[in-house]
Amino acid sequence: MTRRRPILGLLATAAAVVVTVSAAALAGGLSSTASAADIGAAAATAGCGKAPTLTSGQRSVQSSGQNRSFILRIPDNYDRNHAYRLIFGFHWNGGTANDVDGGGADGAAWSYYGLRQQANNSTIFVAPQGNGNGWANPGGQDVTFVDDMIRVIEADLCVDTTQRFALGFSYGGGMSYSLACSRPGVFRAVAVYSGGQLSGCGGGTQPVAYMGIHGIGDPVLNVSAGRSLRDTFVRNNGCTAQNPPEPRAGSLTHITTTYSGCRSGYPVVWAAFDGGHTPGPVDGGGDSGARTWTKGEVWRFFTQFGSTDPTTPPPTTPPPSGTSALRSTSSGRCLDVNGASQANGTAAIIWDCHGQSNQSWTSTAAQELRVFGGKCLDVNGAGTANGSSVIIWDCNGQSNQKWRLNTDGSITGVGSGRCLDMVGNGTANGTRVQIWDCTGAANQRWSRS
Repeated sequence: MTRRRPILGLLATAAAVVVTVSAAALAGGLSSTASAADIGAAAATAGCGKAPTLTSGQRSVQSSGQNRSFILRIPDNYDRNHAYRLIFGFHWNGGTANDVDGGGADGAAWSYYGLRQQANNSTIFVAPQGNGNGWANPGGQDVTFVDDMIRVIEADLCVDTTQRFALGFSYGGGMSYSLACSRPGVFRAVAVYSGGQLSGCGGGTQPVAYMGIHGIGDPVLNVSAGRSLRDTFVRNNGCTAQNPPEPRAGSLTHITTTYSGCRSGYPVVWAAFDGGHTPGPVDGGGDSGARTWTKGEVWRFFTQFGSTDPTTPPPTTPPPSGTSALRSTSSGRCLDVNGASQANGTAAIIWDCHGQSNQSWTSTAAQELRVFGGKCLDVNGAGTANGSSVIIWDCNGQSNQKWRLNTDGSITGVGSGRCLDMVGNGTANGTRVQIWDCTGAANQRWSRS
């Protein structure tokens, strides 16, 4: 197995970085309908049915003004009419995309932490390259990089958008955790090997299926760091809190616990092992990508999810039939499209309620809020940061156009986990609408009228 450089040298610096995860454009090109009959319930991408131009190997994409690189692995028998699972494998501090893709000394048996061999040509894999061989995610740049990779890949290849996954070791585990926090509507599940809070956690309030793996004797990132990350999703996923059993020192074994009480479709699994800082522990001792138990357990965790959304999403009110206005509790004014314009990018504002078409919103089974028939309430640029503006755009099925109507009257963006809110708590005509951390205040509550 390739030797992995410890992250102690960067740990203090990374821990001190305050990361504000800004979002990026998952720009157009994603389709909410499949182009082939065999896709079934999967939410497929614009690449379905197209002859692909992307090939396996080193690729690059412009992101946040930088040329970022990644390695793409497409199944040998790629079928343009089949929607594939998409897995991102993040390297450790000092590691590279080549290490993840090639599997180091263990070769194919450890490519993408062993999952590529397990997949047997059923999955598209991506190995991104971190700046400085790490994942500091300054200003959310690495999350934006992931958004941009998804945009490029899914515009060209057929991907099941309900089957996106991320995993990584150490710093790569921290990056996978960051995506679980900031992109809960994008990633179905993550697996974090020996991770810590290193790449930020923008959002971090919505459920995501989560698997944590950590050594009880980890000298680089103490097992308490892994427990802390795990417990974020124990809370978010509604699981019953517990102290799961862990192996005793010297036992050279592992114990895997599946939490009880979790919301259906959002499991949490904790696998503690008697060992140190490694993603490839072997029961009985050693560190081997060829022989480790981790790859089998992570593969089973990811592949338990079918090509559908979770069976019981976070509590919402059922979408009402017909069309109505959305009235702000704090101002008494209605959600309005500025100037009744139907142009993409037109701002959402509040205005005196008047019953015209630019204040008539239809809540769909796809969690859209539609206006003018074919336009959707949209977070500009797929933003997830506080203050991201809300606009209208052609409906495209992306998570920045999906909204949950909660029982308390708040409206939560699926892609961001943040609530529909007025800029500056404004109540005057023309006040612009944004997303902001959910507070339960009156300026974040709406009623249908």
